[in-house]
Order: sequence, then C-alpha cells, then structure tokens
Amino acid sequence: MSDIYSKYETVIGLEVHAQLLTESKLFCSDSAAFGGAPNTHVSPITLAHPGTLPRMNRKAAEYAIKLGLACHCEIVKENYFARKNYFYPDLPKGYQVSQHTAPICKGGYVSISTDAGNRQVQLNRIHLEEDAGKLLHDQAPSDSYVDYNRAGVPLVEIVSEPDMHTSDEAYAYLTELRRLVRYLGVCDGNMEEGSMRCDANISVRLKGATTLGTKVEVKNMNSIRNVKRAIDNEVKRQIDLIEAGGTLVQETRSFDASNGSSFSLRSKEEANDYRYFPEPDLAPFKLSDEFIADISATLPALPEELIRKYTKEYGLPEYDARVICDDKATADYFESLTTVTSHYKAAANWMLGPVKSWQNEQSKEISAFPVKPEALAALISLTDSGKISFSIASSRILPEMISTPDDPMEIATRLNLLQDNNADNIIPIIDEVLAKYPDKVAAFRGGKKGLMSLFVGEVMKLSKGKADPRLTNELLAQKLKG
Repeated sequence: MSDIYSKYETVIGLEVHAQLLTESKLFCSDSAAFGGAPNTHVSPITLAHPGTLPRMNRKAAEYAIKLGLACHCEIVKENYFARKNYFYPDLPKGYQVSQHTAPICKGGYVSISTDAGNRQVQLNRIHLEEDAGKLLHDQAPSDSYVDYNRAGVPLVEIVSEPDMHTSDEAYAYLTELRRLVRYLGVCDGNMEEGSMRCDANISVRLKGATTLGTKVEVKNMNSIRNVKRAIDNEVKRQIDLIEAGGTLVQETRSFDASNGSSFSLRSKEEANDYRYFPEPDLAPFKLSDEFIADISATLPALPEELIRKYTKEYGLPEYDARVICDDKATADYFESLTTVTSHYKAAANWMLGPVKSWQNEQSKEISAFPVKPEALAALISLTDSGKISFSIASSRILPEMISTPDDPMEIATRLNLLQDNNADNIIPIIDEVLAKYPDKVAAFRGGKKGLMSLFVGEVMKLSKGKADPRLTNELLAQKLKG
C-alpha cells in the first residue's frame, strides 16, 4: 500500500437484513415463501387496503430472540413497532412497520477470526421489521413493474457498531453471521436470492483521529465477496477524493459488481426524515422471562462453542475445527461420528479428506452422504488398528460402502484387502527388496535416511498393499542396522 493510503484508517459499520424463515408474513397469514408468480402471496393486509388490521407473528419474535441470544445481546422485554415513513412504489402502505426506539435486542457481539487474529465485533441492535416488495425493471422496455410477494415478509436488521477497520474483517463478520443464522435455522442466508442483504457504512479518517469521517452507505451487494470488493473500492474513492482536495458528501451509493465501481443514488436520509411514530394498529408486546428462557433452551451448540470443544477437548487444529463448523450439517455429522469413535483427529481427517472429496465430486451436501457415522467409525477403527491402510480404506473400501450397506470388515475380507501383520510373511519380501537394491542399502547406511520410503514403497508394491506399513518400517529399520 502506498504512503497516501497508509495515512488513513477505515471505519466500517454493517447493516444486515435477514429474512426470517417463518411460513407466513410478519403481520398476516400470507405465505412468506420465496418465489411464486408475481403478486400471488398477497392479500388485502399485505396490500394495505383500508380497514385492514395487522397481527403480530409470534414465530418471528421467537427467531429474533434466538438470534439475539446467540449474539450475546440484551433481550428487551417491552417492545413496540413504529411507522417509518417513506414513499417508494414497492412499499404498499406508503410506510414501513419497524422498530425504532425499542429494538428487541440491544448490544451484543459477533466473534470473528481473521489473519490478524480473533476479536469481537460489537453490535448496536437487532430489530424486527417488514420487508418491502420488489421492483422489476426488465419486464418491459419503458415500464417498471412491482411484485408485492415479498412485502410484509419478516426481517431482522442486525446493525453493527462502526467497529470494523478492514474489508477482511467485514468479510469474516458476514461469513460468521451467515453461519449463525443457518445454525439457528432462522434464515437461509442466501444473498443471491436476497434473503440476506447487506448495506455498508464506510468512512475514512487520518490515523490517530478520534472523530469519524463523512459516512457513505453502499448498497446493492449480492454476495459476501462483493461486499469486500465494494468496501475496498469505496475506501480508495474516498481517500483519492480527499487527497485531490475534494469534499466528501454523506450519500447512498450503489455498487456495480460488473466493473467493481459505485455510483451515487441519493443524499443520505437521517432518522428524522422518516418521521417515526408508534404504530397505532399494533399493541405493544411484552416478553416474559419464561418465554425467553424457553427459547434459550432450544439453542443448538453454536460454532464458537463447537470450535472451542474440538480444539480444547478433541485436540484438533483450529483450522480443522473451523472448516468442520462452517456448515451445521457437517458439524452435526461430525458430532454423531464422535459419539461412536474416540479417534477424533482421524475422524476429522476423514471428514476433510475422503468425505469432502465425495461431496465435491457429487456436488452434494453431507446430508446426502450414504455412509452413516457408525459405519464410518467402523472403517476408522479398521485403519487405526492396522488391519487396513488409509489408502486402501479410502480408495477401495469407502467406495464399496457408498454403494452397498455391507460392514467395512466384510468388504475388506471379501476383497482380500486386510493387511498382513505377520512378520514371518513380511520379512522374506523385505529381504527380496534389500537384495534388489544393494547400492541403495549402502547409501542408506551411509546416512541417506530418506531412502527408507523407497524400501517401504517396494515392500508395499510386492505385497500388493497388504503389508502393515508400521510393522514394515520396524522390520526394515532392524534389517538396515546390520
């Protein structure tokens, strides 16, 4: 980085909207499912016909609380909704029902891991609100259409403090947040379909300064990678403008992923522009301690907890633990696997090696993997006991297990793959190999210890892979001493 850019510190705050996986909308029974023909998931309540009254979706509140607990937030017990007034064609009411002064969750944090280390990104709030509809600009050459299917779908907005300073931190934060909502089952985290959306508030200031610079909001980013790209682009734009003597204005910009640039949409609104006031058609709601405790009891083991367990109790490298915990279904499979085997590192190696390879080759999730944890544990036991090699287990026996329900021991016996750990059978093969390479034997005894792998490989080849590698190494070491 040039001296010009290294003079500045970046300050980033993210606003993330996550669509909750409820069956119905936030204030009516219309379907909240993604897709469907335009304007088929609507009713007079969604379309804000006169005389219609909203009713709160209890499940949406439960999901918001579940996420708040997972993010270490304070759960606010006395809640109400407010009207946020702005006039967009995809907003059928002419206002949005949201929470303003009384978010359901306050404070909290999300733990992240980057190359610079582990830290906690502080949250400001998590609040409930309804989604808007969707404008369609590609249906006709000169007209725009509006689809109200999404209008009224329940959202949580997760608002961080301006607590991130690099695009890498923002990337790690969004990755962890998406993993959290998926673990909890409250959102599918699909940014491409718009069920998780992110706006980035970005400013720069000279290093050592204590006041924040002029904030610019960047919208329209449909992947975590594009959020990172947009932040890097905006930081460079702001610093270049300041260094050229220009003036930054507080505005909202849109990111164009096709060329990695942004363009201005409008000047940034302030809270008073929305003229918030309490929603008169919805009564305030109060959360009891018992209600919150019941939700807390349903929380699954979360990535942070599992990673700590796998590294501290199971002795796994942090990298292995994090990769396993990237996906809840994978972590669930590994959890089941560790209940039937105590070979934790071997189990992790199988998950990150042969099992992951099968998923990649088949383009399938772990839920489609046909080998049950109990059967994989039996295969791990066979390899750890020395009855078969890992190479044979992964290349010959596992493919058989994928296509047949047979026990791995039955497969190994049927295919004559069990390793020979009888020294009387292996020694003649070793003698044959050493007799074949007298010059290599002399070189080994002269100090070239790397030749051991050559001898082991030749023994394995002559035994058709059946010689126990550990016993072969021991026997070879004894023979080569002489």
